[in-house]
Amino acid sequence: MRFNTALIHGNFASDKKTGATCVPIYQSTAFSHDSAEELESIFKGSAPGFVYTRLNNPTIESFERRIAFLEGGVGAVACSSGMAAVTLAVMNIAKNGEEIVSGSGIFGGTYSLFKNLEAYGIRVRYVADSAIESFESLINENTRLIFIETVGNPKLDVPNIHALSEIAHSKGIPLIVDNTVTTPYLVNPIKLGADIVVHSTSKYINGSGNSIGGIIIDSGRFKWDESKFTSLVDFRKFGRFTYLAKLRNGLFRDFGSCISPFNAYLNSVGLETLGVRMERLCENALRLAIRLSENDKVLAVNYPGLKDNRYHSIAKEQFGGRFGAILTIRVGSKENAFKVIDNLKYAVNLANIGDVRTLVIHPASTIYINSSAEEKESAGVYDDLIRISVGLEDIEDIEEDFTQALEKIG
Repeated sequence: MRFNTALIHGNFASDKKTGATCVPIYQSTAFSHDSAEELESIFKGSAPGFVYTRLNNPTIESFERRIAFLEGGVGAVACSSGMAAVTLAVMNIAKNGEEIVSGSGIFGGTYSLFKNLEAYGIRVRYVADSAIESFESLINENTRLIFIETVGNPKLDVPNIHALSEIAHSKGIPLIVDNTVTTPYLVNPIKLGADIVVHSTSKYINGSGNSIGGIIIDSGRFKWDESKFTSLVDFRKFGRFTYLAKLRNGLFRDFGSCISPFNAYLNSVGLETLGVRMERLCENALRLAIRLSENDKVLAVNYPGLKDNRYHSIAKEQFGGRFGAILTIRVGSKENAFKVIDNLKYAVNLANIGDVRTLVIHPASTIYINSSAEEKESAGVYDDLIRISVGLEDIEDIEEDFTQALEKIG
């Protein structure tokens, strides 16, 4: 089954009772059962069934099954947001006194989360660059996972997933990969050795900016060392579902970070056009990056699809010749950046990516406003930087829009 076919038919079929081709929205708080014994069996985990939408729901389960199929995992847990997914994914296995090794170019929200984890005794150590040696040098006996993004946002660094998975496994720890920016259309991290994949489904999977969501997918392949991951011991009876069983019956249940059935439905609808959207978005982004690199008002263009980009080779290898739809430009000063943003006619100024429309933001004054100068520089954020999430508009219109806006600066 090829990708676009899998989006429509993978782990999904028309509703058996009604013939509906879209998953029904089960907008119910809880689910009744014929006997107390039946409900007891479901709570014990010895029988399948639905109990309470904070725990599981038919609409949400359908979405989980489809994403797990696309990513090649044994199962998935859908969450209320991408940040909820990242939080639960790492806290499911890291606890007080333990550490995480992370890429430095991660999304600002994730960086903020990792700073807050310090209050819970979890230390995060950041690599200075994407070199394999840099990751390996930070791993010690307290490290419980490596966390990376397929493409850093907004640094746009591209780590070598396969090489990092080998390093992680040699140290007895899993590799967690945030695949939000690239999606399964460009890469399946599990095929490259990743153990757990997370998404903010609010972005490209949804595609229309109309609902928040996140998801965690487990490969089911990692061999959990019970002496190192002691919190998983009670769930070892679930075999390859150990991680997911502990997650669903622990933090996910207790934090209440469930996605709503309606948002799961909207994300499921958006998912079906992911392939055709990503194809167009990647094409538009490459064309815009080339066009902006030829504009003398732009001091620098950062996009892995440009042949002179330091990550071009690894991105081309990992992502099958596509490079995503995010790029950044530098225009000399914060004042210039604001002037460009304020004069754009089609590109919308807001804090999101992955929409059908082109989006722009000034990261230094928004997402990273509370970060220090050192933290901003480590994340690839500068006062004159504009992040662009390229949309589905006719690329000629977007090129012309940026050209006229850039003409407004000196």
